[in-house]
Amino acid sequence: MHSLSHTPHPYARAFALAAVTLLGAWLGLLVVGSVKADVGPVDTRMSLRPSLTGGTEISVPPLGALELDSHLAPLALDVDIDQLDPERAQALIDRPERISGLEAQITRDVRSGTQDLAVKASVAVVAGATALGLAVYRRPRRALAAGGLALALLAASGASAYATWNPKSLLEPKFSGLLASAPSVVGNARSIVTDFDVYQQELARLVTNVTKLYDATSTLPAYQPDPSTIRVLHVSDIHLNPAAWHIVRSLVEQYEIAVIIDSGDTMDHGTATENGFLDPVEDLGAPYVWVRGNHDSLTTQKYIEELDNTHVLDDGKPVTVGGLRIAGIGDPQFTPDRSVVAKGDAAERVAGRKLAASLRRSAAADKPVHIAAAHNPIAAQQTDGDVPLVLAGHVHRRESRVMEEGTRLMIEGSTGGGGLRAVEGDEPQKVMTSVLYLDRDTKRLQAWDEITLGGLGLTTAEVSRHLPEDVEPGSSPSPSPSDSPSDSPSDSPSESPSRSPSPSPSGRPAD
Repeated sequence: MHSLSHTPHPYARAFALAAVTLLGAWLGLLVVGSVKADVGPVDTRMSLRPSLTGGTEISVPPLGALELDSHLAPLALDVDIDQLDPERAQALIDRPERISGLEAQITRDVRSGTQDLAVKASVAVVAGATALGLAVYRRPRRALAAGGLALALLAASGASAYATWNPKSLLEPKFSGLLASAPSVVGNARSIVTDFDVYQQELARLVTNVTKLYDATSTLPAYQPDPSTIRVLHVSDIHLNPAAWHIVRSLVEQYEIAVIIDSGDTMDHGTATENGFLDPVEDLGAPYVWVRGNHDSLTTQKYIEELDNTHVLDDGKPVTVGGLRIAGIGDPQFTPDRSVVAKGDAAERVAGRKLAASLRRSAAADKPVHIAAAHNPIAAQQTDGDVPLVLAGHVHRRESRVMEEGTRLMIEGSTGGGGLRAVEGDEPQKVMTSVLYLDRDTKRLQAWDEITLGGLGLTTAEVSRHLPEDVEPGSSPSPSPSDSPSDSPSDSPSESPSRSPSPSPSGRPAD
């Protein structure tokens, strides 16, 4: 018994060996686990680092970074853009015909760089684990065991990355950094809709977009939007935050927005004294389509109707703006008026069914509506099957999903960061808005960018690109809602109780 008490437990020895191996492997990666690679006209440094979630991050100093959910593995790939090589960039300028072959060149460069990195990382991991094992155990066999274990772990990590490789991540990048550079880095919608050779073309386009940011004049390039798309800016729940107008105007200019759709609660109390807050709407640079929220009074609505460049949605009557037919209905409840008892969700369902009936009449007249809007998601849900896309707000929380009959419901967060009331919490709410890309011919949603500003910080942003399922590589288009029977019932909610809208971030319903 006495001799057994001094013998290390096998599990303890295995744990100690694993700890030494992981530490040595990490030190090896830290010291020599990176390679320099020329990717097109830019110089990059590729490196691996331990990570719980994997993925790829492309750093574009000083503008920000692109994050890709490219793979799941205990290793993440970092690509740092060091600088633009003047000679290679000048060669492209002097001979523009070379640009046509730039994507293939970038693909070869990235493949070559990652192969070199894999070899160097393998050597670094094994050498680091072996060296630390020798230093700790002072026995060659234990050191070789650590090196062998490190090699096995690296092989398992590589297999995991290969098995979980997600080419769609290249189509849905997330950009964090200067807001002004976001459109140029993320790119336009044409590559999303029409290019399905995902790895070779999309990765090349990302690097090409990064390259454009390093032009000779050191100024940000003008964003060249895809002419095959109509770009719609969805805002909601501004709640008297004047900073929202600056953000909207900036995005309209950067993305060349064709239509702005506001799904309500632009005001806070709906009083006549607040009306002057709406005057900047006339100078935002794009038509402003608005639907009444539960914080917007009829007085607010009448004031907006008199402003230039505005279109008010109510009673389900469609308007045509920017080549799109849009219909909506105002919120039936004005909750700041405490003298009136709120009718709750039942009133919202009645309003939604009224909107759905109007949508069916438009479809029967061969003038189908492309986008519907309602402030409350409960009202918006009633249009399922009668319109391809319906927009809502109210809950100060972003959500996008396809409902049972094929209509996509997109709920926007608060573009005003919850308004002035948001400062009452421990942390300010994030400012949220989205850019929707619709095909110019079919008017169907092709992609959308979710733009999020962190609290009160208005100079940085996250831009996440998303694709609907029917335009993802290898998929076939989903049937149009107009293909469903026109007499489908809309008297009952289209969603089960378990799929009701989420509560507001405060845990209370957004009143």
